Amino acid sequence: MRSAHFLASVVTAAAAVIALANPASAAPVNYVALGDSYASGLGTGSYDGTSGSCKRGPYAYPALYAAATAPATFKSVACSGARTGDVVTQAGALTSATNLVTVQVGGNDAGFTDVITTCTFGSDQDCVNRVNTAKNYAANTLPGLLNNVYGTIRSKAPSARVVVLGYPRMYKVPGTCNVGLSDTKRAAINSGSDALHSTISARAGAAGFTYVDVRGVFSGHEICSSSWWLNSLSWPVEESYHPNRAGHASGYLPALRGVVG
Repeated sequence: MRSAHFLASVVTAAAAVIALANPASAAPVNYVALGDSYASGLGTGSYDGTSGSCKRGPYAYPALYAAATAPATFKSVACSGARTGDVVTQAGALTSATNLVTVQVGGNDAGFTDVITTCTFGSDQDCVNRVNTAKNYAANTLPGLLNNVYGTIRSKAPSARVVVLGYPRMYKVPGTCNVGLSDTKRAAINSGSDALHSTISARAGAAGFTYVDVRGVFSGHEICSSSWWLNSLSWPVEESYHPNRAGHASGYLPALRGVVG
């Protein structure tokens, strides 16, 4: 009798060990990437021809993440030039089965291209003034626009893990560039990145989303550093001031994997 009890105990213990070693399979990941040119991969130099002017490419962090983790489904609808209203439209790609979303938007709403143009061709004061205008927009107008984006995402994909990615500081100040923008202009542009961070992180947190601050990851790899992960003035011109392949593979991808796995 005792041996029968002993055998039953052994079988029960073995079953418990097997259960621990073979947990229930995780739900399949259905991943959709939303956003602007930083999410589409503009700046990496290689694009999917079917994406047209959206410039989606295989070296963008969403595509790299999908290649590394093999989700059940992956779709990127990120598009160069996208603003918050465009991302609301992009959210049509989400469904109730979507359980991972990345989104990056806000820079174009705040006038990213015009800031860079003004700072490149204008005086130091022109640059500072234009950045201050963008910072005012980021503080006062952008929050409501982001609330609309994040609310739309949640309504379309109610059970999804949503990860909001921020923007890096563009320049190392002082840096080692022999030509280009003054330190005054570089510092002004960086302060614009900080303003975007403040607004985007706050609205993402209010929505219950995970925010990824990449400014620290890119520290030491800004334009004018010893190892650039961002393009300066480039050809084609549209690729200027965007992360290069290293910026996506060594900057954005590890930052994303650090919060999602």
